[in-house]
Amino acid sequence: MIGAVTVFLFDYQLRFIFVSNYQVHPELLFMFVFFSRLCTTTSFVLMMLILNAQDTVSTRDSRTQYPHFLANSYFSVNMGYINYPFTNVHMESGYSAGKVHIPNFGVRMIIGYSFLPGLSAQISYMRPILWVEYKDINVNNSTRSVYMNVGGLTLKYRHALSKKLSLFGEAGLGIVTRSGFRIDDEPVVTDATYSTVQTGVGVDLHLNEKWDLGFTGVYTPGRSSVKQPPVSFISVGFRYNMRPLSQEKVIENASTGLIFPKNLLQVGYTTNAAGYGVNNALSGDGVPIFWGGDIEIEKGVSLHYLRNVFHTKKVFALDVGGGLSWWRSSKNKDAFFTLSLMPVLRFTAVRTKPADFYLFYSVAGPTYISKVKIDDQVSGKHFTFMDYMGIGMFAGKQRKLNAEININHYSNGNIYAQNPGLKIPLTFNLGYTW
Repeated sequence: MIGAVTVFLFDYQLRFIFVSNYQVHPELLFMFVFFSRLCTTTSFVLMMLILNAQDTVSTRDSRTQYPHFLANSYFSVNMGYINYPFTNVHMESGYSAGKVHIPNFGVRMIIGYSFLPGLSAQISYMRPILWVEYKDINVNNSTRSVYMNVGGLTLKYRHALSKKLSLFGEAGLGIVTRSGFRIDDEPVVTDATYSTVQTGVGVDLHLNEKWDLGFTGVYTPGRSSVKQPPVSFISVGFRYNMRPLSQEKVIENASTGLIFPKNLLQVGYTTNAAGYGVNNALSGDGVPIFWGGDIEIEKGVSLHYLRNVFHTKKVFALDVGGGLSWWRSSKNKDAFFTLSLMPVLRFTAVRTKPADFYLFYSVAGPTYISKVKIDDQVSGKHFTFMDYMGIGMFAGKQRKLNAEININHYSNGNIYAQNPGLKIPLTFNLGYTW
């Protein structure tokens, strides 16, 4: 929960700072959110395996304790100096740039799980905040950007030097993805995706049971066959360790008498009759808290099932579930379907006698999309991610009735070179709980 909220706030802040100041495609400029997608997805999909687990408080609502898998997980954000020395050597033959601008401020985010004392597995996402720019290409004053990110799946071992200090090393799989550019339909810097190794070392300072301060160095090799330089990253950051809540807190949160519905079944209808104004207002140059997309959807129908696996005393609830949707695009009327798993973060803002009103936000929903070429654009491959946000209510004495309005988005998080994104307009959902 803490990790997902932190990623959301961090993404919002950077979008607000940079979108209005740099003429860069917003789908790519802030694609570091893919980290939250990939990492949050991994945690929540695995949580599906423990939905029926029993808590020690057998006579009360067991959903007020962290799910067992999350109890040994951690989340970290690291910021610092990133080096990826692109030069004219990395351009295709016949092209050169008067200047190559390399921004060196980067971010790396991690979600991990501790299997044994000192040993953990983690998923990471690393990238520069701003992209490298090739300027004055072939002396014609044109400027183009190269978009690059590095994912990782590594094992980490920590060796305690004292109660407050640990050394660590990590090693595993690295995946480099680069989206290049073309001029007059000729490749200048090509697209590239390849797997390699990723290694790192560092020091952790243990501030208390939940918080660590870390200093890290990470290295990912380049590859000459695709003209990709190596990537090195030196950073400082925090780590939040999730610990089981105390028995007293679990009982307190379960004893309020407030209703957090356990199961929710919804049907939805999507239409662009009202346009894409809400989507545009909440992405790009609007209030940048969501994503847009170059492929616009005209209409759709959907069926979702969600189950609540955790809630706090009054406000926050975490649901996981799945959904099947059918869509038709706006331009070519291309029809396709999606099959998704998704986590949903739900925040109850107002509680009244007849109904409870809430905001919700979902990221990292791993999705199968049946068609990859939509409206003459290649959206990647059949694997993508779903995000959606909106407002809703639970009504009735036992909160059996549900209604929501939301907007959706699909994109692959730049794990493939092609990533135009799908913009889904207003969706109206009706649901029933039990």
